[in-house]
Amino acid sequence: MITQQSLSQQINAMERILGAKLFERDSRGTRLTDIGALFLPEARAVLDRADEAVAVVGRAVRGETGQLRLAFLATTANHLLPPVVRAARERLPDLRLTTEESTIGPLVEGLFDGRYDLAFTRPPRVPGLAARTIATEQVCVVLPHGHPLADRTELTLSELANERWVMTPRSSWEPWHRAFDESFRAAGFTPDIVARDASVQGLLGLVAAGVGITRLGWSAHNLRRTGVVFVPLAGEALPTEMVWRPDNTSPGLRRMVDLVTDLAATTDLTTTG
Repeated sequence: MITQQSLSQQINAMERILGAKLFERDSRGTRLTDIGALFLPEARAVLDRADEAVAVVGRAVRGETGQLRLAFLATTANHLLPPVVRAARERLPDLRLTTEESTIGPLVEGLFDGRYDLAFTRPPRVPGLAARTIATEQVCVVLPHGHPLADRTELTLSELANERWVMTPRSSWEPWHRAFDESFRAAGFTPDIVARDASVQGLLGLVAAGVGITRLGWSAHNLRRTGVVFVPLAGEALPTEMVWRPDNTSPGLRRMVDLVTDLAATTDLTTTG
C-alpha cells in the first residue's frame, strides 16, 4: 500500500525529471495542470504496455510461446507427426513449431548439437538423452503378396531362417543392427541379407518386388498397401520414444513433453495420422 507521503514524493520526483508541474495544489484541492493532462494518457499507455510485457513474459515462462524444433524418425513421421502437431496447435497455438523428418544418425546428432529440441525415434536408448516411451506396436515380418506364409496370422522369427532378407545398411545406426543380430542369434540363424535400403519405402518396394522379406513395425503398413503382407511376429514389440537433452531448459519443451505424454495416454499413436 502506498502512503500519501510516499505518493507525494514520487509525484515530486517525476515533476523534477520532467521539469514541469503536473498538479496544481491550493485550498480547493489538487488538479491536473495542462502539462499533467497531456502526460496522463501517455503514462497510462506506458503502464498498459508494462502489463502486456509482464503477460508476454509470463506466457513464455509457462512455455506457451516461443519456438520448438521437432524431429521425427522417418519410420514414425507418417503416423505420429499429424496428431502431435495437431494437439500442439490446439492447446499451444502461439508456440511456433518447426518439424523435420530425419534418419536416426542425424536425428541424434541434432539433439546433441541443439538443432532439435525434441525427437521421436526408436530404441535402443542413447546415453545422455532423456527418453519417454509414448507408444508400443507389434513387430511384423513383411512378405511379398503370394508368399507361402502370407496367410498366417502369426509367425516366429525361427520359421523364417531359410528366407532371403532385405535390411537397412549397418551404417544407418549400429545399435539397431546389434539388437537385430542378437534377435536372429536367439532364433538360431544368421539372416541371408541380399539387399539393403536406407528407407522404409525402399525396403517395402524390395519386398513387393520379391527380392526378400523384412521386419518392420505395424505402422509401416500405411506406407504401402499393395504388393506386401504384414504378419505379426510372436512376442515382438517395438516402442516409439520421444527423446530430448535433459539440460535443455526451454519452457516450451517442458510443455510439449507433458502434452505428448497426455496425448499418448488417450490416443493410440501407432494408428493415427
